[in-house]
Amino acid sequence: MNNKFVLSCLSLLLGSSLVMAADKEAIIISAESAGPAVVTANATIKTGDGKVLRKGSNGYTCYPQQEIIGPMCNEPVWDALIQAMLNKKDFKPDKISVSYMLAGEGSAIGTSNSDPYATNSGNSDDWVKEGPHLMITVPDPAMLEGLSTNPDDPVYVMWKDTPYAHIMVKIGVDK
Repeated sequence: MNNKFVLSCLSLLLGSSLVMAADKEAIIISAESAGPAVVTANATIKTGDGKVLRKGSNGYTCYPQQEIIGPMCNEPVWDALIQAMLNKKDFKPDKISVSYMLAGEGSAIGTSNSDPYATNSGNSDDWVKEGPHLMITVPDPAMLEGLSTNPDDPVYVMWKDTPYAHIMVKIGVDK
């Protein structure tokens, strides 16, 4: 076999391995941008389609920037909420739970503040795309009473009167 051919094949294989490693590292960096280091250091990191890139030990799972949502770090209740929403299933959180989105929505398209299934900002008068924020579930919808639903406020309820209602807490200004 020709040595140049072998070297070319090895270069292609090693090059693709380096690209995959660089992609994996970029995904991890994106996912870690969602939460504070005290959370992300020991969090599980998954791709948007659920592939585990790094196993964690603290119960949080962090995801990278995706087309429809920015990077996020979730407690298990949040992963369950998202799965229920994606499958249009009922959901009731059993405890207060936090999801970090410290990188904001990034290049994500945003969402309707009232309709979790809205897909077009042109058909919604309450479309939001937030900067850095926390999202908090509560086990009793009565705990949301008296809170604003206005996304211009620093704390407000998103998707009120749906099974996926949660508190949005802005923690920074997106510039």
